Amino acid sequence: MRTSRTMQTACLAIIALMTGQVIAQESHKERLPWGPHDQIGAMNYLTPETVLSASKLVTKGKVYSLGMTVDNKTPAFRHRYFQIETMQPEPRTFGENKFTYVDDQLIGWTGVGSQINGLAHYGNDNVHYNGHKVSDFLTISGVKELGLEKVPPMVARGVMLDMKAHFGKEIIPEGTVFTVADIEEVAKKQGVAIRKGDVVLFRTGWARLMGVDNKRYLAGGPGVGVGAARYLAEKGVVAIGADNWSFEAVPHEDDKLAFPVNQLLATEYGVHVLENILCDELAEDDVYEFMFVLGHAKFRGTTQMQINPVAIR
Repeated sequence: MRTSRTMQTACLAIIALMTGQVIAQESHKERLPWGPHDQIGAMNYLTPETVLSASKLVTKGKVYSLGMTVDNKTPAFRHRYFQIETMQPEPRTFGENKFTYVDDQLIGWTGVGSQINGLAHYGNDNVHYNGHKVSDFLTISGVKELGLEKVPPMVARGVMLDMKAHFGKEIIPEGTVFTVADIEEVAKKQGVAIRKGDVVLFRTGWARLMGVDNKRYLAGGPGVGVGAARYLAEKGVVAIGADNWSFEAVPHEDDKLAFPVNQLLATEYGVHVLENILCDELAEDDVYEFMFVLGHAKFRGTTQMQINPVAIR
């Protein structure tokens, strides 16, 4: 009798586990309705209708550059570096008009300065968005799946949330976690609503440390928590960014985890992350809603790319 009950308990446990897995899988499918071969995730929310809607936000014609200037002194994550070698490959003149030219060679990593992180960049135990495995897609000359060349231009309604003003700090301390309550309070105060197809940017003041205290800049930062990230992803945003390198809070909410927010957004929702996006000029003009435009370089097989997105009001 005891053995029978033990087996019955074990069977029930297995059934419960399998049921839970099925529910989780179904929930995951509901969040990712674009099929097993999709490569662009939440970018699917952008349509001609959302672009036209965003264009109606342009009333003054003022353009804001949201990308930072990059050079060989730009602080970067761990192993990354960046430099340009400029030369005259042919230091002579051509033709009667004495034509000359100068060329550049880039040496370094694409994840330095303002950047877009693709869905091939973050994974969960080497499994990335839509079940793509690193062992299947990684080559020395670029990824075969989820490369940024597949991602279309990002033209959307942009929303900037001024967390610096919300917390009343010139530079929000490292490890500060932005919650759902924080996001809702700031959005309400600024008179904006977050909608499907939006790009949401966070101003933290952290960019002010770059070039001033690079050691502190790279050691941590404030940012979105796991709950807030899921909240935004469930709303259907296409990208989320901030004016720091980490985008999420470092140190993390749970010190047993490593970059859980970036991982969650990429692997579960297909949401792109934007880092080192400058928001101060928008805040100075009280611009919280705008047309966001990003056309990144389409280098085949890249997982990240330096960018200079613009906001147009």
